[in-house]
Amino acid sequence: MSNVTPQTPEPVPAKKKLQNIAAQAYQRAWDAKNRGEKIGWCASNFPQKIAETLDIPVVYPENQAAAIAAKGGGLRMCEHAESLGYSNDICAYARISLSYADIKHCEEMDMPQPDFLLCCNNICNCMIKWYENIAYELNIPLILIDIPFKNDYDTDDATVRYIKAQFDDAFTRLAEITGRPYSEQRFKDVCEISQRTGRAWLKAAEYCQYQPSPMNGFDLFNHMAVAVCARGRLEAAEAFEQLCEEMENNIQEKQSTYRGEEKYRVLFEGIACWPYLRATSTPLKEQGINVTATVYATAFGVIYQNSDEMMRAYSYVPNCVSVERAADMRINVGRQNHIDGAIIHVNRSCKLWSGIMPEIERRIRHELNIPTVTFDGDQADPRGFSEAQYVTRIEALTEIMAANKAAAHKGGL
Repeated sequence: MSNVTPQTPEPVPAKKKLQNIAAQAYQRAWDAKNRGEKIGWCASNFPQKIAETLDIPVVYPENQAAAIAAKGGGLRMCEHAESLGYSNDICAYARISLSYADIKHCEEMDMPQPDFLLCCNNICNCMIKWYENIAYELNIPLILIDIPFKNDYDTDDATVRYIKAQFDDAFTRLAEITGRPYSEQRFKDVCEISQRTGRAWLKAAEYCQYQPSPMNGFDLFNHMAVAVCARGRLEAAEAFEQLCEEMENNIQEKQSTYRGEEKYRVLFEGIACWPYLRATSTPLKEQGINVTATVYATAFGVIYQNSDEMMRAYSYVPNCVSVERAADMRINVGRQNHIDGAIIHVNRSCKLWSGIMPEIERRIRHELNIPTVTFDGDQADPRGFSEAQYVTRIEALTEIMAANKAAAHKGGL
């Protein structure tokens, strides 16, 4: 008889659980497709509880495009779309997705072909034409929820009613397409889980306000995939809650997933340059800069208390709001998370996001009294980024932040 005491397995860290959840979302879709069931492609900010309530697997072209770009396939896929006649001025996510719909295979990341499309234009109106073209090319139905851009600070009641009517219609149409019945109780359960997930995700991001931050800010870009694709699933809520526990433990033990001394804290504005994650993160680490604020990753924590609030929440996506509200989003998180500067990604793909950045940058600089720099890039097309330019801008920002800290220290004496 052996006297060896069985070892307790090491607990699985939240980071690993989140990676597995994202992978499982695609596997569920593949399994359903192989069983002959209908699956869809879904825009990232389409109300995910619609498909989740009907228990219909969906996958996310934006997530796929980001993964393809991060693994080095963005240029090849963009060039194929351009060979089909699509302009290189349109979103690189769209070009990669349109290319994939044509090729139907990508060595960096495959996902099943769709039987229907779910589109929401609270991100941008490019989404409409992108999804319309795929619907036309593949001859499949498209369900669109139109959320009007609002120049006013708050969404009015008429807009809420307009969005809700489309929300209800999307349930009806999707049930007809798939043959899946609607359950009011299931909808309530999914909404409850979604809120639990959203609260935990936002709470995890808020730990960046601690000094030093218990988290490397680039972790937010990595973990957000689950906030997009699995908000209505219990395992996502539990994994984000575990992430919060790990951050609390890091604070107690004065540890961080940021490797190195945190000398400066910045807002990283905009979508990450997925083809150049290392190239954009390494210069920051070399200068002791940690990203402690962003509105991009946390845009997928949609919080509400009732149906009217739900419709308003989906209309407050960063790209769908007035300049005043957009500026306040950045200023508030920057103030809360004690930033010393801001890095503004002028994203060639995302013209709606980047078009207002000169004014947003001016307001951030004025309200928070911090230095800001911009750099040219792209979320998925590697041709839009210059590593030399980026490094030079980061060095310049660091010099100003260092001078400001020295002046503040001298003044404090």
